[in-house]
Amino acid sequence: MAAHKSPRVDPLTLEVVDLIGTVVARYHEEYEEAAAEHALTGAQARLLSLLSLEPLPMRRLARKLKCEPSNVTGIVDRLESRGLVERRPDPADRRVKLAAATEEGRRVARGLRESLHFARAPLAALPEEDRVRLRDLLRRMLPEELEEE
Repeated sequence: MAAHKSPRVDPLTLEVVDLIGTVVARYHEEYEEAAAEHALTGAQARLLSLLSLEPLPMRRLARKLKCEPSNVTGIVDRLESRGLVERRPDPADRRVKLAAATEEGRRVARGLRESLHFARAPLAALPEEDRVRLRDLLRRMLPEELEEE
């Protein structure tokens, strides 16, 4: 059986991967802190943020959060008990339940987004052309995830 050799990775690629990892770690750390300020877990905050954009079926939420649908049910139950989320029938298929942020849930989600500061100032300092280029490069790295949207 032939041994599979990994392609040699150049130092620039390794540096970029390390930088992305650092940005992701800082984002998650700040996101968890922001969630805690609103008495939410990170998973609850992520779900609420998704629902603040549009109502979604439970299965689609599970795919977006990369977890089991039964876990999403528990998260939605806890958010619903706090008045941040509600379940409603899907107008296109009444057998499907949509989870939707309430007005209070959208307010909390807005507060979460506004409290994430670490990248905002450095990004805002970049010229728009650089921010567009960075966005486009990141999109090229994530084509499968963007197709699900």
